[in-house]
Amino acid sequence: MARTADEIKGAVKEFYGERAVKASSCCGPEDVNDYKEKLYLLDDIKGMPETVASFGCGNPTAIAGLKTSETVLDLGSGAGLDCFLSAKAVGETGRVIGLDMTDEMLALANKNRDELGAKNVEFRKGEMESMPIDDGTVDVIISNCVINLSPDKDAVFRESHRVLKAGGRFHVSDVLLSRELTEAETNDLSLWAGCASGALLEDDYLARMKAAGFAEARIDSRSKIGSKPWFSATISAFKSADEGSCCGPTCCSLGS
Repeated sequence: MARTADEIKGAVKEFYGERAVKASSCCGPEDVNDYKEKLYLLDDIKGMPETVASFGCGNPTAIAGLKTSETVLDLGSGAGLDCFLSAKAVGETGRVIGLDMTDEMLALANKNRDELGAKNVEFRKGEMESMPIDDGTVDVIISNCVINLSPDKDAVFRESHRVLKAGGRFHVSDVLLSRELTEAETNDLSLWAGCASGALLEDDYLARMKAAGFAEARIDSRSKIGSKPWFSATISAFKSADEGSCCGPTCCSLGS
C-alpha cells in the first residue's frame, strides 16, 4: 500500500527533529551527519557555530548569484546555514526567509541566528506545499536537498512560482533518480527521510516545473551516478520577466 502524505511528513519531521536535537546538544558533527565542510568553502563557513549544521546534498548559495538587497527564500532551511550565507550576500538591505515545518529545526535555527546576530534573517514555520509567503515577493528561491522530501512536488513548484517576482530565480540542490524505484523502495519511510524514495527522474522534475509556469528549467550539474539509483544535482528555473505585465492587445486596450 502506498504511503500517505501524512505518513511521509511524519517520518520526515521525526527524522530531522532528532537531528536538530543532536546538533543543538553540540554532540559533534560525526553524530549528526554534518556535511558543511564537504560542501562549502572553508572561508565561507568560518566562524559559524558548530550547531549550524548542514544536512543537505549540495551548496545552493554557490549557484544562486545573489545580489545586494534581494529577498531570498530557503525551502527547508534546517539549522540555517544557507540562510546565513545568503544574508551575507544580500547585505543589510536584503532579506532572507527560512521556511521549515519542524519545530526542533526552527528552534535551532533561531538560536543560531541570535548567536550570529543575523538581523536580516527570519524563520517561519510552514510547509512548502502551502507557503506562508505573499505573492510575488521573493527574488530568489534556494533549497538544499529538501524538495525530494515532499509528497506533493507539483504543489511545491506551483507555490514557488507564485511567491517569486516576475523574473525571479529558483536555484536548488536536490536528489534525482536515474531509474524508477521499486514499490518496496517507494514505500520505505526511512528512504523517504533519507532523501531517496521521494526523488524524481530528471525529465519528470523539469516537466513538473514547466507545468507550474516556469519559463525555463534545467539541470546545471550532477554528482557521479553510482550503483544506487539516486544522485544529487543542481537545478535552476526562471519565472518569466514579463509575467503579469500588460503585453497583449486586449490587456493594453483595457488599460488605456
